Amino acid sequence: MPTKENWQAIAQELKTIVGERNVLNDPVDLALYDCDAETLDQAKPDLVVLPGSSDEVEQVVRLANRHKIPFTPRGAGTGLSGGATTVMGGLSIVLSRMNRILCVDATEMTCVAQVGATNSSISRAAAQFGLHFAPDPSSQNASTIGGNIAENAGGPHTLKYGMTTDHVLAVKFVMPDGELTAFGGATSCRLGIDWLGLIVGSEGTLGIATEATLRLMPLPQQVLTMLSYFPSVEAGGQAVSDIVAAGIIPAAMEMIDQLTLTAVEETYKLGFETAHGALLIVELEGPELGIASQRIIVERCLEKNGAVRITWARDDHERKRMWKARKGAFGAYGKIAPHAYVLDGVIPRSSLSEAISKIRAIGDAYELTIANIYHAGDGNLHPCLLYHRDNEDEVKRVLIAAREILQVCVELGGTLSGEHGIGIEKALEMPSVFAPEDLAFMSTIKRSFDISGLCNPGKIFPNPKSCGESGMRPLARLKLASSC
Repeated sequence: MPTKENWQAIAQELKTIVGERNVLNDPVDLALYDCDAETLDQAKPDLVVLPGSSDEVEQVVRLANRHKIPFTPRGAGTGLSGGATTVMGGLSIVLSRMNRILCVDATEMTCVAQVGATNSSISRAAAQFGLHFAPDPSSQNASTIGGNIAENAGGPHTLKYGMTTDHVLAVKFVMPDGELTAFGGATSCRLGIDWLGLIVGSEGTLGIATEATLRLMPLPQQVLTMLSYFPSVEAGGQAVSDIVAAGIIPAAMEMIDQLTLTAVEETYKLGFETAHGALLIVELEGPELGIASQRIIVERCLEKNGAVRITWARDDHERKRMWKARKGAFGAYGKIAPHAYVLDGVIPRSSLSEAISKIRAIGDAYELTIANIYHAGDGNLHPCLLYHRDNEDEVKRVLIAAREILQVCVELGGTLSGEHGIGIEKALEMPSVFAPEDLAFMSTIKRSFDISGLCNPGKIFPNPKSCGESGMRPLARLKLASSC
């Protein structure tokens, strides 16, 4: 790594590429970029660079290669697996300035945008043509297209519309050596190796996307949103399974437990009833006649499983209020504890009740408060371990409990991540899902793109035993795992 004097010279060189104001090296500024929304693990970059175009990204990456400096792409920092944390130091390449929507093609139902554009800004631009961008993570007002592509983000409407990979047609891409190239095309019909499929979900380890061609979807003719309460999360989970078994695929089915419901109500004062064990949101989309018949079946499934009350939104205002219970939940946890460690393990939908019971037992065993949010329709769990970061013993218990929760997901036939990615958060758990040969093959793919090993290092793959030998900063979870 460069010396202090060399860093000063490198900062000056970067300023000639991106402008004086777009290189940050003040310690206070750097501290703002020492983690993403996974705040337990922190590592400051040596410099923060904010390019404004694909050409500037290309030049910055070429400079990093010349000086053998690690670099990590970053969007809005809403990721929850440490994917944007500069665990080896070096450059944090922040793409938030690159937020232009370049065009919306209503005929082809596509949009071309720079990767710093947010999910919601894409949908706003498309709305005048009766279109929208379907992926909608809870952070959609802040999360950027580049981060969505890196993590293959999902959201509540994944159940019907699929993940980000289903909505990306092409990307302009800066390779780890600084070469600017492109993957994909104007249509989803392509011959040969699906390089784009490899890029989406690679967590910024294979290069940096700078522009994307996105598939847009027609706005639904009608939307019906329903909120119901259940005496327990288990009962709500069974209702979800029954709805799918009846042949209904709602646009979304989201559930929160009583602890989350209470926090949301205390924070936002929305008039929710907090005496119940769970709240379930079901959203139906489609033609009016089809939705009417689906509504009847959904209500039967809910009543069969003991729904306390079923309320359908009468207008868009009520619909947004219902969704506030789900999308505002993470912020509401501040009422309970100052920090939250959010997991995203996946289980078969039929195992929801068993998973809930086992997660509750883990929380009791480690004396931890665990709140729960569920993408119930596709089995994506979000157990939120609430803690105080200045309590070292509590942090240790959080990390151990989190590993056990992910192991429960794997043992039930699920996997480690549904949408947040592996990053640094779950790298140590990768051998529980993949054999050594699988991990070696993935590493070979990584090296074929990134010969120098400078592009977002320290992510996805199990870390070396010695942090000192690897050059990795002393992260909290690695201290626990390897005493480094």
